[in-house]
Amino acid sequence: MPFIREIRTAIVNRIAERRAHRQLSTELAAFRTAAERTELDLMLGRHTAEETREIEAILARQDAQRRYQATVQSGVGGFHS
Repeated sequence: MPFIREIRTAIVNRIAERRAHRQLSTELAAFRTAAERTELDLMLGRHTAEETREIEAILARQDAQRRYQATVQSGVGGFHS
């Protein structure tokens, strides 16, 4: 049953990819201050856009979440916590 083996392998690989993505997201979340983000941006600037695409996407998502949370917590825009 090579087909079943291929499916299992694909599932295991996807689980590993998701785990690695979550770990990367957790590590990137530690860069919160302006100085830390500047340092990170300098490091990322040494690489191509293709190499940093996943990191940039995670950072953009985290920034959007932080802005949304700040808006909700401040009550701006009709949001209430």
